[in-house]
This record gives sequence, structure tokens and C-alpha cells, in this order.
Amino acid sequence: MIQIKRFDYTPILGWSATRFDTFSRCKRQYYYQYYGKYDKEFGKDRIEPLKKLTSIPLEIGSIVHDTVAAVLRRLLKSNKEINEERFKDFVKRKAEQACQNKRFFEVYYAQIEGIEPEDLLSDIDQYLVTFLKSHRFEWIRENALTSPNDWIIEPPGYGESRIETMKVYCKVDFLFKLADAFHILEWKTGKRDEKRHMKQLLGYSTWAAFHLGAPINDIEAILAYLKAPYDEVCIYPSHDDIEKFAEQVRLETEDMYHYCSDIDENIPRDKSEFPLISESVFCSYCNYKELCGRV
Repeated sequence: MIQIKRFDYTPILGWSATRFDTFSRCKRQYYYQYYGKYDKEFGKDRIEPLKKLTSIPLEIGSIVHDTVAAVLRRLLKSNKEINEERFKDFVKRKAEQACQNKRFFEVYYAQIEGIEPEDLLSDIDQYLVTFLKSHRFEWIRENALTSPNDWIIEPPGYGESRIETMKVYCKVDFLFKLADAFHILEWKTGKRDEKRHMKQLLGYSTWAAFHLGAPINDIEAILAYLKAPYDEVCIYPSHDDIEKFAEQVRLETEDMYHYCSDIDENIPRDKSEFPLISESVFCSYCNYKELCGRV
């Protein structure tokens, strides 16, 4: 049985690919996303609802990931063919719940009047059909079920881990051990960005080595692109890859530390030291654009 290590809470910031992407893109967006509670101009009550906004692409990806996880958990109980009617009903309920319970960026900023389940389901269905008909899903059914106790499917929490003494977050979608090899699968519904995605795979590989004692030479990490036609990219990280990744994380973490007035307590400097970028296409998709007067 695979066991994941646990950590006591510490306030110091933790590196993640998503966090550093935000930091690199716009320091003001980064401030609102991670330090909004410290803002004296707008306050938590104004910023938190914006932070919680979802979007059509984000929600499609979220429902696809949740459904794939549910399919994999079902496999642990039964390898029978999926009942198509019940499957569609499950996915439809997911879409209905999202439309009822979540606030969408596109509606909040008056791009469209409202979101209905049908606005999500067409793309969701295409991604799921691609997954279910993929050679990878068939391979899992034929091979991976021999080791059901060595599966990790969307583990709870945020994927906290350590690189040297640094806190990092790298949450895997699906990991299983087969014979002496550790296989990591990351499902992607968005655009291909292999440079960024490779960084994520190295993070997951590092996570597996830390938590599970997986030898680096025994790890296969796979990006599975679910936009038809199904495609994937596999890496077999080397010790050199992992060392370079660790150095990159160290440098990026130190860059983010520079914007803390207290590193150990993760308290930011004043908002004025988190400058806005020049108005760009990124602003169009930013949850906080109304705070910057860019609506």
C-alpha cells in the first residue's frame, strides 16, 4: 500500500508551477491572488469573490479531471464496460452543479448573460470520449489492475512536498506502480505548452521520489492531451534533470521570497511594490482586472 508523507502547517510560501507562473506574469495579480487579505485598498471582502471566479475553460477542465478520476476509481471495483446512459447522467449532473454553485468570469464581466450546462457539455463530452477510446486507458485496464493497492488518484490536499528544505506543491492526477516502475499521468484539456508542462512532470517525478522512495530511473511521467486526436508526451527523468529542476525551483522560490517582508511568516511587502504590467491580452483574462481599472 502506497503511503504519502504528511507535514505540519508552516506559513512560509510553497513553490508551485502555477504560483510562479502568476508571479512571472504580473506582480499585481500575484499580490491579489496570494496576499489579498493584506490589501488595505479593497480588502478581503472585495478580493475574495474575484479570486473564486471560475471560467468556462477552467470548469470544463475541472469536470473532465473529476470524471476521469471517478472512472479510475470505478476500475478498482469493476472492469466492466461503462453504462453510457448513467455515465452521461453523471457528467450532466457535474455540469449542472457547476452552473448552479459557481460564479463565472464570463458572466461577472458581462461577456455573456449566463452559463447553462449545455455550454460546457459539448467540450466535456469530446474530451471524455477521447480519454475512454485512448490506447492509454485500454492499457491501464489491461495492465495496471494487477496492482490496485499501488494507485494514487487525485490525492487529497495540495500535493505538498519538499525539495531540500523548500516547500513545494506538485499534485499528481494519477500515479501507480507496476512491477518496479512508477507511472505518472497528467491529463491536459488546454493548449499544448510543452515547456511549462515538462516542468510540471519533473515536479511530479520529484514528488514521487520524495514521498514514495521511487528511484528516478524507475519513473515514467506522461502528459496525456485529451483534445482529439489523443496524444501524449512521455519523459523518463534522469538524476541530472531532477537536479536542474531543484536548482530552478530554488531560484524561483528566492525570487518570490524577495517580495516578502517576513519570509518565515509569508507576509508580503506593500502592494505598491507589486507593480501592474502594461495593459496586455493577459489583463483580459484576469479575475482582478476591475481593481486595476482595466474592464
